[in-house]
Amino acid sequence: MKLLFRQISLVLIILFSVNSFATSLAEDAQNRGINETCANYLGQLESSYNLSGLNITIAHPESPSLLPSLHISSHKYNNGSSSFSATLVPDDEYCYLSTVLVTAINNQSCSEIAQIKSESDENLKVSVYADGNYTILTPSDGSFQAILTSSGANSCTMAETRMMWPGK
Repeated sequence: MKLLFRQISLVLIILFSVNSFATSLAEDAQNRGINETCANYLGQLESSYNLSGLNITIAHPESPSLLPSLHISSHKYNNGSSSFSATLVPDDEYCYLSTVLVTAINNQSCSEIAQIKSESDENLKVSVYADGNYTILTPSDGSFQAILTSSGANSCTMAETRMMWPGK
């Protein structure tokens, strides 16, 4: 039991020791020595998602430009909150990205959100499951998927996932 506690403590210490707080995810990535291509992509993601709030970067302490890194941004709104996560995987002059954006909305139902999203994109495929408790939104190009999960009569959690392989 003591060995397990020490191992967990060591992992937590390492994780927290490599965290960094900065004004922007891209700035933090550059300061930490993340691959330049990945840092540029992160800046573009940060701008397109309009990320602000608390930012955390987790990178390998010795080889941050060669190994994957994790970037998290959390933001509180008056009607909910959002958490963005990007995993960046460098590959020479390329960078592969995986993103997850989870948004909790406290004043709209999932069916209202799905209707608004489908009205703005008529090619969006809407699939409803389990008596409306889950809704999956998929664009015709398959570039992302969003899962809407009902969390009350007038609240919804939306998780949008995306993978990108720029240049390949």
